[in-house]
Amino acid sequence: MFDSVLIANRGEIALRIIRGCRELGVRSIAVYSDADAGAPHVRAADAAVNIGPPPSSQSYLLGDRIIEAALREGAQGVHPGYGFLSEREWFARAVRDAGLVFIGPPAEAIAAMGSKTAARTLAVAHNVPVVPGTTESIADAKRAAEIAAEFGYPVLLKAAAGGGGKGMRVVREPSEIASSFDAARREAKNAFGDDAVYLEKYIEGPRHVEIQLIADMHGNAVHLGERECSVQRRHQKMIEEAPSVAVSPELRAEMGATAVRAAKAAGYVNAGTCEFLLDRDGKFYFLEMNTRLQVEHPVTELVTGIDLVQWQLRVASGEPLGFTQADIAPKGWAIECRITSEDPANDFLPSTGRVSFLHLPSGPGVRWDGGIEIGSEVSLHYDPMLAKLIVQAPNRALAVERMHRALTELVVTGIETSREFHLRVMEDAEFRAGAIEIQWLERRLASLTSDSGTEDGSRLAALAGALMAESEAGARSGGAIVSTTDSGSAWQRAARLESIR
Repeated sequence: MFDSVLIANRGEIALRIIRGCRELGVRSIAVYSDADAGAPHVRAADAAVNIGPPPSSQSYLLGDRIIEAALREGAQGVHPGYGFLSEREWFARAVRDAGLVFIGPPAEAIAAMGSKTAARTLAVAHNVPVVPGTTESIADAKRAAEIAAEFGYPVLLKAAAGGGGKGMRVVREPSEIASSFDAARREAKNAFGDDAVYLEKYIEGPRHVEIQLIADMHGNAVHLGERECSVQRRHQKMIEEAPSVAVSPELRAEMGATAVRAAKAAGYVNAGTCEFLLDRDGKFYFLEMNTRLQVEHPVTELVTGIDLVQWQLRVASGEPLGFTQADIAPKGWAIECRITSEDPANDFLPSTGRVSFLHLPSGPGVRWDGGIEIGSEVSLHYDPMLAKLIVQAPNRALAVERMHRALTELVVTGIETSREFHLRVMEDAEFRAGAIEIQWLERRLASLTSDSGTEDGSRLAALAGALMAESEAGARSGGAIVSTTDSGSAWQRAARLESIR
């Protein structure tokens, strides 16, 4: 096992890795920008190194500076977390060339799976089912139109590099192809520095189901079951759960074996995730492989009992997996809500400011992976995700009720968050029935974020708690309550003025 590991990330994922290191007796080294000098992950680590100004392009994305810090502090390995440099092949290679261990897959595996077109080619070669589409990037809009005519509309234009829903356009009519192609290329260029775009047939109403896997250096690879990730807004996941109501034990075994086959074809080592589309007939298609730890990994940890972060460290240090496929038997149900600094009532616009009060939920089956505390400054420099709220229960119905209770207990003031949105999802009849697919949230978004409707007792209690928290915070600060707006979002104003006053 390593003596020291540098975490090339920030926020909640940095804290998660620091905790994993501590339990294994590994010294943790944090990095931070000027904006994060007082952040929780900086204080939690055994050592911390300033790497530059607030913009990520001048700090967290400077691989050379991070490697220099690792060498200076005596680290043996570098854990990239997710986001930032986690899927940059050149960074993994640079870490290795510096004599350090990259706690993730080999650079060659990142390269093999980093391009969606290359990944599709590899998948086809190893009998992994893919959505019909191109295996090479498309040169221009004219060629895109020709290919779309061959497949039939609708089609999906996708950036060949990167992920997170960037550089994607659904095209339903020939008249839309040229403008959509140009828009996808521009967005891909801005997001990934690569404007390559490919095309595939668009499948109506599928679920987004992914398979977590982990492989060691000794030829062992296992899958840890599936995650349902269909609750998405603009291709960004918002709620994840494990297992999926749409996946039978037989289908789980088939999808898992397919994911392992794809990973082995790429020479994959460490934790990774294969993403699939699951259509209404139960057929699945390989989308891509995320060559890193996923944001939603906690739901898999809770239903399998396997600490993925610790096993990332163990595998990277050369240990063989301590379990086989036969040992993996998911139990119960887990749900994760991404708590973000966004205002759902205002088209999810980012919210900035200082966290003036924070009350965390607790009780059986509740987990909080957070990167904020009272006094934390939330800026526009970084991703809006503040924390992940995860619950576990014996079955899905109880997990939904437990998440609803946990969200009701959660109080964050000073900034707008997605908490209220998640509460409404937990109350939605279709969600409770598991009747979801990738387009579900887009169809339901207006009703889930509107100010209309009667608030139930639990929500009123939560809002009352938030007001009391603000009053307490104001009293402690001499009467000043920190907020990003003068009056808050529309639904908060309505509840406060009409129901709580």
